[in-house]
Amino acid sequence: MRRFLVRLVINAVALWLTTLIVGGVHVVSYATGALATIATYLLVALVFGIVNGVIGNLVRIVAFPLYILTLGLVALVVNALLLLLVAWLSTLAGFGLVIDSFWSGVWGALVLAIISWLIGIILRPLLVPARATRA
Repeated sequence: MRRFLVRLVINAVALWLTTLIVGGVHVVSYATGALATIATYLLVALVFGIVNGVIGNLVRIVAFPLYILTLGLVALVVNALLLLLVAWLSTLAGFGLVIDSFWSGVWGALVLAIISWLIGIILRPLLVPARATRA
């Protein structure tokens, strides 16, 4: 459970930093105030985790030959489409991730992946369970 919560916070922080860096990607909060904005980022990160875990893995398995053929460059398009799907799903509720164009989605997915990776490296001790010491 701790690993799930840490990954959720990592994705939320990475999403927040991505909205600051990439111009066409932003999040619309469901209410005004800092707590509502934080909750919105956490909800969007949760939706992103579910979409990436379920649909993303399925697409990666089906598109495996394209990954080999393009030396992995199709991953940029797949990740951008998954981010656009998250934006569409989150805006159905009236708030959430907004992406202005496909290329904003590509850049947003790339920046989001890099930032998540970097934060994951920094917080790796929280993600990896401690080894039991032998007496």
